[in-house]
Amino acid sequence: MRKILTLFLAFASTAACTQEQNTPAKFKADESGAVVLNNGNSVIPLMNVKDLKIASVDLGFPNSAVFDSIAGKYWAVKTFQGDTITTSQGFNMMHMKLKLYNVVMLKLSGQSSFSLPLMKFIADLESQTKVIFVLSGSGANFVKLEKTRSPLIWNKLQTPESASASAQIIFGGLASAGKLDANYSTTFKKGTGYSTQKIRLGYSTPEAVSLSNRFGSGIDAIVKEGITAHSAPSAVVLVAKDGKVIFSKAYGAHSYDGPNPTKLDDIYDMASVTKITATTPSIMRLYDRKMIGLDSLISRYVATTRNIPDKSDIKIKEALLHEAGYYPYIKFFELLKPGETSKDSSSAYPVKVADGYFLRANYFEDVMWPVTLKSHGESRGKYVYSDLSMYMLKEVVEQVSHTRLNDYVLNEFYLPLGMQATGFLPRNRFDRSRIVPTTENDNWFRSMRVQGYVNDPGAAMAGGVQGHAGLFSTANDLAIYYQMLLNKGTYGGEKFFEPSTVELFTSRQSKVSPRGYGFARLTEAEEKADNGYPSQLAYGHSGYTGTYVWVDPKYNLIYICLTNRVYPDDNKTYGISKVNLRARVLDFVYEEVLKAQK
Repeated sequence: MRKILTLFLAFASTAACTQEQNTPAKFKADESGAVVLNNGNSVIPLMNVKDLKIASVDLGFPNSAVFDSIAGKYWAVKTFQGDTITTSQGFNMMHMKLKLYNVVMLKLSGQSSFSLPLMKFIADLESQTKVIFVLSGSGANFVKLEKTRSPLIWNKLQTPESASASAQIIFGGLASAGKLDANYSTTFKKGTGYSTQKIRLGYSTPEAVSLSNRFGSGIDAIVKEGITAHSAPSAVVLVAKDGKVIFSKAYGAHSYDGPNPTKLDDIYDMASVTKITATTPSIMRLYDRKMIGLDSLISRYVATTRNIPDKSDIKIKEALLHEAGYYPYIKFFELLKPGETSKDSSSAYPVKVADGYFLRANYFEDVMWPVTLKSHGESRGKYVYSDLSMYMLKEVVEQVSHTRLNDYVLNEFYLPLGMQATGFLPRNRFDRSRIVPTTENDNWFRSMRVQGYVNDPGAAMAGGVQGHAGLFSTANDLAIYYQMLLNKGTYGGEKFFEPSTVELFTSRQSKVSPRGYGFARLTEAEEKADNGYPSQLAYGHSGYTGTYVWVDPKYNLIYICLTNRVYPDDNKTYGISKVNLRARVLDFVYEEVLKAQK
């Protein structure tokens, strides 16, 4: 198992591997060797993943761990071992275990024993459940599957790369156009095979998009330098290009010299990346559906602003551009009075802001919102970055949709896209050990570990759900979301936005700053530097906790860097790091992409 996983990590660009192993020709051969059969009903690629409960049963399939790891990047997949089952009783028990799954992937190979109990199990399962056969190795076993009617993916090769390709084809990370090279049975004849489409992210290597085999080691060096310089103890870097994740690697540990090494699917506090991954897309969706307009007044939806002179006539687009004149940031925690927090939860103290730390009921309504309404920025028409803009836009979204922001984005975007770990209030859904801590002492109002509760004090005191902060996510989930934007609003065979809406919001819309609606874009300093990057089409956002997302349509590029840079106490212990890890890795990625184009 360790050897298989090591091979997978090398394949997925999460560890170094030799140039010979990574040749584009080899990957192309492993991918093109796949053939899709019995797909007349277009089951493959799988659609609407949020409705699927998927099981993967190993019945003697080499590189099963690789297959399951790749499949699990698209949606939750429960794995079962069936390769040691030999009796009808054993298969009946397996059948019982699979009762809660509406898609079952049966992985077989030339080494599998197609016994009578197994064949009865297959026939029984097919009669009640959607089945997908994944077959590798010799085609001699085709005759055993002659009477099956479920989709079948076959690859003559039995390598980690071919196992990965089969998983990607099932979910649409790869297109398939393979045909059988010979007659294998009366049904599976030479020349048969269905073509399938690519509808989701794929997973490959830098070499597959003509980047140097030193691409990974270059990123390694920068990140390791950053960790040594206390830029952050933990980091995950992901690069996607041309619709493929070509680099994804976890570095360091949750804390300096800590016992919990960083994993690829660790969950990070997004901080202000919330603005463009939750609040802005919600506004985009309502705009798309003609439920709001960019010139609509915020006071139309937020009634409490109607009688406030400097807020009553602010337009939605002004808030998106940070030109509404809102005060930049309010330190709500400085308003706390004795008795307004407690170590114990109760109806009087229901708002959990950290483990063993609770805020009194209705603090947002009684204190935070009135203070927000009374604040004055006096900078309308100028670019002044303001978190309060997103407080207001959250209220707009919830009023128009009649849904809390966290529920709206989860059901409208994250689950339909296959984003398994993205959302607000992660401690309600995931084990704490999977969530990277932000601080041990935030030096604001929490002198304890903050792990799985939003780092931003305003968002925390508002209950963990706000328009400017509160979202948690993983690198792979973010890659899915931003690939959808790079696709101009479509992903997984589903349209999330009109292409014109994506172009409108991500392009420059201000006369006084380079920003789009909600999105940051290249700065004037970057434009004057004339390095050839970023392009005029690029957009993204950074987050205070150490997160960064950047998309450049010109280069068909997505860059994601997640860190907990504020650990352990927001630079009080180690000071500001001399290594700007997020920016330096992005510069390196751009430089390598430009080199490859010369």
